[in-house]
Amino acid sequence: MVQCAEPLSRATPALAYDVFNGDADGLCALHQLRLAQPRDAICITGVKRDIALLRHVPCEPGVDVTVLDISLDANLDALTRLLDAGARVAYYDHHGAKRAFAHAGLTLSWDESPHVCTSVIVDRVLGGRYRPWAIAAAFGDNLEATAHRLAAARGMAEHEIAALATLGRLLNYNAYGESLDDLHMPPQTLYRELHQFADPLEFVASARCFAQLEHGYWQDLSHADALTPYWTSDGCAVYVLPDAPWARRISGTFANLLAAQARDQSFAVLNERADGSCCVSVRSAKPDLLPANTLCERFDSGGGRRAAAGINALPNAAIDVFVEAFSNYFAATFLCPVDFK
Repeated sequence: MVQCAEPLSRATPALAYDVFNGDADGLCALHQLRLAQPRDAICITGVKRDIALLRHVPCEPGVDVTVLDISLDANLDALTRLLDAGARVAYYDHHGAKRAFAHAGLTLSWDESPHVCTSVIVDRVLGGRYRPWAIAAAFGDNLEATAHRLAAARGMAEHEIAALATLGRLLNYNAYGESLDDLHMPPQTLYRELHQFADPLEFVASARCFAQLEHGYWQDLSHADALTPYWTSDGCAVYVLPDAPWARRISGTFANLLAAQARDQSFAVLNERADGSCCVSVRSAKPDLLPANTLCERFDSGGGRRAAAGINALPNAAIDVFVEAFSNYFAATFLCPVDFK
């Protein structure tokens, strides 16, 4: 489901659209950009796995579209139609873009390095003008080394870094769910709340919704902490979460926490659904050698990036097939470099 809203002002025609992932990276990327380049725009976003968003932008001449943190490959047809209709598109992303192309109406700022997220790309474009938001996004995307490097370069205190880490984790946590009904707050509403603050530390200190997210996070995490692995072996483990709202909300954050606590191990977190499928989150311990998205792309509805990827709908009957593929794939980490593409 997609959240669409009227422009912030009715003074000008509604020809501008901001299309963004509803997670920490998408929120912080757009926030940085609009702090530096304010404009009235209709926002289009959704839950984290709702990435085929460009299809909701009307194909009209003169449309100006900014896209942040959603896969170009997953939106290729809609992107092509928009450009052919005369739209101007600025695209910022760090997911795989094997089908990227040159077009006079397209400006593509893209980097698929496992150490970069979309907010870091926007931070580069803006020359670090609103860097604390990029740091929070990097923490939310489980890029702790990147976040600490940027924070150290800025000379931030430890308590400030800790606050940004918590913020990034909570913004990311809020995006996980099968539908907007699973979330504590729709991503567009959360964006409008945080967009009132140029300083993320002020948002942490005074925004009521921050306290709401923090309370929900700890409640949901207490359920996840009681889980035992569905399958485990040297260097990797698989967890299966039940079909419940708390599990859908915590699944991605739980995968990030597992990866952060054991950086030499790879993890998969499967979340059961009522329709007989699972939503899968994969974290690779060695994204340069064994990209998570390469494994996930073997399955229908699979994709993502090198360090973190997923499968939107894995049939429950295929769980053991996935576990075997996961085991065989990441076992190579302890053997020798292999090209699985």
